[in-house]
Amino acid sequence: MAFETILAGLTASAGKAPVLGKTLKFDFGDNKIFIDGTGDSNIISTDDKEADCTVSVSQEDFIGMTNGSVNPMTAFMSGKIKVKGDMGLAMKLQTLLK
Repeated sequence: MAFETILAGLTASAGKAPVLGKTLKFDFGDNKIFIDGTGDSNIISTDDKEADCTVSVSQEDFIGMTNGSVNPMTAFMSGKIKVKGDMGLAMKLQTLLK
């Protein structure tokens, strides 16, 4: 799955999800997705800005989390996912991955 497909999927799900109230960044290495949830809705961009929470994960593992083949908690415990910043915000990721 290409980065553009991940971006489109996150854009669609973030639009339906409750507003995060903070900023979140997915770091896929070369590509980044920034979610600004500080306003009335979650705004998605590919900006590489500072965020309240940054989740570093490979595109393959992210896809696995969205399709259910990768357990997010297991991936975190094994180091496949790294979280920097607001861990409480990271716990809200389930609402974005549905």
